[in-house]
Amino acid sequence: MSDDELLEINQQSLNHDDYTDIITFDLSDQEGIIDGEIYISKDRIQENAETYKTAFEEELTRVISHGLLHLMGYKDKSESDSKKMREAENKSIQMWKHMFHMKPNKK
Repeated sequence: MSDDELLEINQQSLNHDDYTDIITFDLSDQEGIIDGEIYISKDRIQENAETYKTAFEEELTRVISHGLLHLMGYKDKSESDSKKMREAENKSIQMWKHMFHMKPNKK
């Protein structure tokens, strides 16, 4: 979705008034069951890819992985949790690159 569409969800559902690349809602009511919704801003993905000098596909893979990791119980509010999340994202990206023969990062 667009930045403005995701901003509206952020404002209405989370009471946040800022742009974000992803919003994840965990809808599971049983431990060990993954059930949720992930909303992604294509505009943020493109901007992040340009900012971090990475391919759009890699940034999109990172953000999708981030949302799935949240649904699996990963957190990112503390520095320690953020580091664990980033390590898991990086492993996930490598897995996706291997599985789908994605092009290497364009640095």
